[in-house]
Amino acid sequence: MAKIIVRQYKSIVGRPETQRKVVAALGLGRIGKSKELEDTPAVRGMVAKVSHLVEIVEK
Repeated sequence: MAKIIVRQYKSIVGRPETQRKVVAALGLGRIGKSKELEDTPAVRGMVAKVSHLVEIVEK
């Protein structure tokens, strides 16, 4: 299965609790932290929910 790298580039301070939980579920939590994840529809949906806080890094 394909992999994507997701990196957090904005803070979660002042964001709604639902967005904080999505960022935590992605395995992130600090600015600059990145995680390699499976490219599934569920992960893509989570990234879309917090697209203003994270970015997908090309390999």
